Amino acid sequence: MFKNRIFHKKAGAAVLTFCVTAALLSGCTGAKAEAEGSSPAKEDGEKVLTYGDTTFNAENDESDVDPHNGYSGWACIRYGIGETLFKYSDKMELEPWLATEYESVDENTWKITLRDDVSFTSGRRLDAQAVKECLDDLVSVHERAKGDLKIKEISADGQTLTIVTEEPVPALINYLSDPYGCIVDMEAGVTEDGNVAGTGPYIATEVKTDVGLTLVKNEDYWDGEPNLDTIYVKTISDGDTMTMAMQSGELDAAYGLPYASLPLFAQEPYTISSVETSRSFFGQINYKTPALQDEKVRKAIAMSIDKESFTETLLDGNGTAAAGPFPANFAFGDDTVTAPGYQPEEAKKLLAEAGWADSDKDGYVDKDGENLTIRWVTYPSRQELPLLAETVQATLKEVGIKVEVNCSADFQSFLDSGDWDIYAGAFVCAPTGDPEYFFTTHCLDESSKNRGGYHSDKLQELENQMKATFDTDERAKLATEMTQTILDDNAFIFASHLRMSIVSGKGVTGLEAHPCDYYEITVDLDKN
Repeated sequence: MFKNRIFHKKAGAAVLTFCVTAALLSGCTGAKAEAEGSSPAKEDGEKVLTYGDTTFNAENDESDVDPHNGYSGWACIRYGIGETLFKYSDKMELEPWLATEYESVDENTWKITLRDDVSFTSGRRLDAQAVKECLDDLVSVHERAKGDLKIKEISADGQTLTIVTEEPVPALINYLSDPYGCIVDMEAGVTEDGNVAGTGPYIATEVKTDVGLTLVKNEDYWDGEPNLDTIYVKTISDGDTMTMAMQSGELDAAYGLPYASLPLFAQEPYTISSVETSRSFFGQINYKTPALQDEKVRKAIAMSIDKESFTETLLDGNGTAAAGPFPANFAFGDDTVTAPGYQPEEAKKLLAEAGWADSDKDGYVDKDGENLTIRWVTYPSRQELPLLAETVQATLKEVGIKVEVNCSADFQSFLDSGDWDIYAGAFVCAPTGDPEYFFTTHCLDESSKNRGGYHSDKLQELENQMKATFDTDERAKLATEMTQTILDDNAFIFASHLRMSIVSGKGVTGLEAHPCDYYEITVDLDKN
């Protein structure tokens, strides 16, 4: 049942594996009913909640709850299965979680003290050795984490963990608070369906990619008693389907409802928890496309997108027009940078200067007998991304650019094959409260999500400064300069920052939206 990535097992591992396996098997009957679209009948007195979510699917790189697999750490932490050493307050300030404190011994050495009252759901006690095993595995299999953390060695002594990095990593504690930093028991291992033994208030007994999962109460949770006995998380990617399920009472709560549906739940018995986040919608330019190698064409496209209309009309005010990756309330946010505004007439002039003209009078500019056609690739599970594609298609047509929209859950195959010109997605750009995260994931030569092959000598040099800078104010200044660099190159076109909302039905309490978009199912969640 388990894939153990540690090359040795201690004597107790077999017992631990049996315990978790038994828990998994106990949920099989319920999971079958869930997969068929209904939840098992609850026993008398059992408290059950059904939660709809758009994101638990392979499309979002959340195929299971193993934090060492892609972006599955988001599911691990969102659904109360795993926890990180530190977490974020609602003001995005670091605070203790599984750890009690940390000390920066020198530029490359960090000492972290762990709580002494925590156990994994496997039954194993949380200590520094368990955390070391988890982080050792993380950096051996997760390229993004390896690049962020730059860990040289880890030593464990009781409840004290010492991390030595290969070079200074000023944001190390922030990175460890990323969902991939969920601490799981590697001695127990990872099941074939990607389940893990974490420290959270709930245990996953069934994990089904693109369908959902079943959670049961962790009776031995270290931070209080969970209120619910069972939670069924259902993956519902279609917005209308989720809306109807919420209205009918099939769902007790939902994350990811279309903004257009929110007014339906504005009155009792529903409640809506909303918060501004750093999740942004943006387009990434493919520099392998010859036409997009021309800076005038890239700028013309940026000037042809009506961000204000998109956020005010199609998002119904549930977002703000974006200049860069970070909202204005960040010290390194939109108020510190400038980006091209919606100026279609100026865009037309730039296209003409670049040699594009509508020679055959078909409404689209052309050069050497070929129309300027943009293959716009996006995906449907973020309900408003298809709407962004539609508005871009309309406004770019006004300046003579043809946009072919490919909105598919299988978007990755098009990115892999190179059959795209602009990829539009949604991304939480500062989930750790630190600006470096966005640039290291998307904009540098070595970035895992630099899908378009963007390169800037200036940006690379600024990052060299950023990764050696510990002072928060100086990091903010560097972030502003880095953002302005990518905006001046029009390598990324940011459309909007999103307001995230969670709808709760009758009797549901303790489900609060959080600015980092991590924490959803917690020990406080209840249903009366």
